[in-house]
Amino acid sequence: MSDCCNRKDETCCGEGRTVLLYACSGGANVAEAADRAARALMADGCGTMFCLAGLGAGIDGMIQTARDADLNVVIDGCGMDCARKVFDGRGLTNYVQVKVTDLGIEKVKGVRATDEQVEVVAVRVKEAMAES
Repeated sequence: MSDCCNRKDETCCGEGRTVLLYACSGGANVAEAADRAARALMADGCGTMFCLAGLGAGIDGMIQTARDADLNVVIDGCGMDCARKVFDGRGLTNYVQVKVTDLGIEKVKGVRATDEQVEVVAVRVKEAMAES
């Protein structure tokens, strides 16, 4: 996933916007895929990972940072939609959601995510960012 979006001469994915990435932190493979994809996208310059737990805990400064972002990217592992529910519960609407299980990846507890699954998630996140 190097050279995010394969455009070395342009600002990648974020297109000059403040983009924050939030990943599911569950225990199944889909959570790991969400987290690893977010970290890879951050390493590629597509955004900055931010603390979902801080939003859930109601930390005012973190909520304000999310509110001020141009785009928040919520990567949920499964249909429980925990990350999206944190955003909705804080009244934050400036986000897009990608759900790993919607990408044909089955949730399995106690199994590690594969590199291929992480890549599928990262590609879909880039598409969602481009669409927003």
